[in-house]
Amino acid sequence: MPEKAGIGSALRFTTELAAWIATPWALAPHSVVLAVLSVIALIGLPTVFATPGDKRQVIVAVPGIVTILLVVLQLVAAVAASWVAWASVVAVVVSVLAAATVVTEIPRWRRLLT
Repeated sequence: MPEKAGIGSALRFTTELAAWIATPWALAPHSVVLAVLSVIALIGLPTVFATPGDKRQVIVAVPGIVTILLVVLQLVAAVAASWVAWASVVAVVVSVLAAATVVTEIPRWRRLLT
């Protein structure tokens, strides 16, 4: 059953948003093509691939571990790109947000692995 919107969902979405903004920002000075591709990957992969029971609409069904890895990809992208693209104080905030997201995701990840 899809999870109810709560603090975990809000933290995860906020971290995803940071990844969607910071990653192309960090890549654009090196390659505009990579910046665009990063957004397509960070938004597109979780949209297309989902675990049945975790989302209402699943385009391509994948096991729970794939959904977990997609979340981890978003978290790593948010943290790494924020340190490259933004001031240290903002990167610290994003890092704390990502850590809080991991803590709130643990029950969902356990469910996805069963």
